[in-house]
Amino acid sequence: MDTTDFSAQDGSRDACRNDATLPPFCPTDQVDFAKSAFSGKVCERQEFTLGTLAISSTWLLCMGLFSTFASSSHKRPAPIGLLEPACAGARPSSMDKPQPSAEDEVSAIIAKAAKQPLLDAAYELWRQRYRLETIAGRPTAEEVRVNRTFSPEQFAIQYRYERDHAHEGPMFGYLKRAHPRADDQAIREAIITAVKFEDAYNKHFDWNGDFWDCVVRAVAQAARKYPHYVETTYRDARNDLAYYMK
Repeated sequence: MDTTDFSAQDGSRDACRNDATLPPFCPTDQVDFAKSAFSGKVCERQEFTLGTLAISSTWLLCMGLFSTFASSSHKRPAPIGLLEPACAGARPSSMDKPQPSAEDEVSAIIAKAAKQPLLDAAYELWRQRYRLETIAGRPTAEEVRVNRTFSPEQFAIQYRYERDHAHEGPMFGYLKRAHPRADDQAIREAIITAVKFEDAYNKHFDWNGDFWDCVVRAVAQAARKYPHYVETTYRDARNDLAYYMK
């Protein structure tokens, strides 16, 4: 007589069910995949074996549905045309706004400098020199071609010359527009001082420790020699130094 203990099998069935893992996003309430597949016990119906791993048909169904769900969630978005407003006029565009002219940009920079004392205005314009040169169309294509032929030594000489003679170039005209009542010699001296102030805090910068502390220390050392700027100028100097040294 077969003395198989069916209650034990039922217990094993329940154990398998309790040890099962519900597949993610499975739309059924069934739990048909047994983590303990290597036990050799049949935990659910309609199972087949791949090697020693038992996988139920319900698990495969759930995984198939999950695969369909996952793939459908990554479909290409609707064409842009379907999201466009009903008419072109309803769509905002930066092209609808008038773009400032080169002279407007220069005027805005000069107007900001004009609100400051002469010395501070000179530094404000000096720190904006690259932007002002770009607006003015400098360097020209010919200047770029020539600069590319320079050796490092020649480039260093040109760099120093442009700084030493900054008060004789376009910077004089910019500062004169910002402070039209200022004496010409005072304007030149303000530009020379701005260049030397920048040279000073660059020279004092020594990255030894916290970066920002080094920036603050360098500008503070330069400020001892050039103490006549307002605090916002020293703030701008710290920001400029941090930008170029980072």
